[in-house]
Amino acid sequence: MSDNPLHTSNLMRGIWTSAILSGLFAVVLGVVILAWPEPSVVAAAVLLGVYLVASGVALVFLAFSLPASAGSRFLTFISGVASVALGILAFRHFGQGYAVLLLAIWVGVGFIFRGVSVTASAIAVPEFPGRGWAIFFGVIGIIAGFVVLAYPFDSIETLALVVGASLIILGEVEVGSGVGMRRDVKKAESSVTSADCPVRVAPTTTDKSAALQSQWVRPVGPR
Repeated sequence: MSDNPLHTSNLMRGIWTSAILSGLFAVVLGVVILAWPEPSVVAAAVLLGVYLVASGVALVFLAFSLPASAGSRFLTFISGVASVALGILAFRHFGQGYAVLLLAIWVGVGFIFRGVSVTASAIAVPEFPGRGWAIFFGVIGIIAGFVVLAYPFDSIETLALVVGASLIILGEVEVGSGVGMRRDVKKAESSVTSADCPVRVAPTTTDKSAALQSQWVRPVGPR
């Protein structure tokens, strides 16, 4: 981690804030997808494409901000770029015959990329706040990605059901991860503040008596 406590604190504050906002966005998006009466392929593609692009931008920001190893940052950057590319591909309409299959592939691969990058980043930085939550979120994302890829979707309604439920679960876990990061950051800030401002011990009665004696007793010298 950075040697500048203020820089590290601001960085971690930005990371846990973005995690909470991203999780809330995923929950809202999942609820919207599930509540949609009969979602069309185009509407689902737009919503999921927005999520993939937003997730990719967040990963790219994390790659340039997180004080991790070069390999971990490179993996996070590649995952972010891939997620943005998958989101852009999701905006395209490939025809009714292949649209559901391709959309499922884009979303599943996006989930896996993000899960791998978040897990790798948390493992690479032992001091990472909310490290356990971050690893848990990454594992859940990888599992959700493989579920979306392996499920035999035959309609956009089925895809919307599975992806919407996955987004709600991922969002809740990500919010929990952000809250865990915030708690750890607050503890670290409190420890730094306590170290910078040591507690002064009140002088005892013996100390006061010794001080008075040294003040009033004059050394006796030759006259």
